[in-house]
Amino acid sequence: MGKTVQSTTVNATADKVWATVRDFHDMSWATSIVTECKPVGDKRGDQVGAKRVLNDAFHETLLEVSEIDHSIRYSIDNGPVPVGDADEYIGLLRVFPVTDSNTSYVEWSSNWHGKDAETAEFCSPLYVAMLSDLKKKFA
Repeated sequence: MGKTVQSTTVNATADKVWATVRDFHDMSWATSIVTECKPVGDKRGDQVGAKRVLNDAFHETLLEVSEIDHSIRYSIDNGPVPVGDADEYIGLLRVFPVTDSNTSYVEWSSNWHGKDAETAEFCSPLYVAMLSDLKKKFA
């Protein structure tokens, strides 16, 4: 099983960061990577089963959203190689409070089966860039 984990600290409360990332249909904060986030179907971006297409390439489904844990779990159902060739690709974005500084710790991880090294090399820089965008939003 392949896995990648990226993280950053953000100069905003966990509630503020969560309010920014919780809508599966709104990736406007990830400006360096996401040029288009197209909702598919009639589910809202905070409803399990919501679907989106990112940059006309990544077809994703929201599997879980937790207001308590400030987390979203989603699948990549189709995408460019090597992600499109990976089986059971599951991403998890979590926001944690850093209570002594009133900031946040944000972790983005993913797991999949197949093409482990290639998929990690492809996905890791994307997550790093999007986390950097999120950090800049609150700088």
